Amino acid sequence: MLQILSVNVGRKRRLDGKGFSGDTGILKMPSQTPVAVGELGLEGDAIVHTRDHGGPDQAVYMYRSEDYDWWSDTLGEAVPHGAFGDNLTVAEMPSADAAVGTRLRFETVELEVTAPRIPCNILAARMGDPKFLKRFIEAERPGFYCRVIRPGTLRAGASGSLSEPGTDAVTILDMFRASYHRLGREELERLLAAPIDERSRARFEAELRKLLR
Repeated sequence: MLQILSVNVGRKRRLDGKGFSGDTGILKMPSQTPVAVGELGLEGDAIVHTRDHGGPDQAVYMYRSEDYDWWSDTLGEAVPHGAFGDNLTVAEMPSADAAVGTRLRFETVELEVTAPRIPCNILAARMGDPKFLKRFIEAERPGFYCRVIRPGTLRAGASGSLSEPGTDAVTILDMFRASYHRLGREELERLLAAPIDERSRARFEAELRKLLR
């Protein structure tokens, strides 16, 4: 059964690292109390770089505890929950093969998976490693952005269930790989037929228009 291990919230803070220096909301900490979740995300959670992050289709970012364990083993040191800027650290969530459109249902909140996390220089600065973007991409463990279907409250320890679309659905890994490869018409049309986030939709639609000229 899907379980929330940590609900992570971050206020706007300064981060100075190689490749990035400025304000960010990536420095999240586990909340000790339940957190309200609305259409645009978690109450009190700062989204600073709104061109690339946040909005209704990327309201909540989720990362698997199993992937945190993998990173801890790979890096040789414990990586704490929330380190990647995730709002929810969860256990028993499917891997990056999970389908776009998967619904996650908790007691008062329902989420829908929309997109993978595409890493940027802020994540590299957070991890203190300018080469971390390459490692993150190669690992293919991007985590999941979600839209909020039903607002409510989330807390650490809460359990939930999930329902996935059909077996031919677009997966998070499909979308993640599509960000780094040139796609053909059939692949782009397949992605656009799924309930993907609006940023990805705009990008894929632009690529399709170029192909059809």
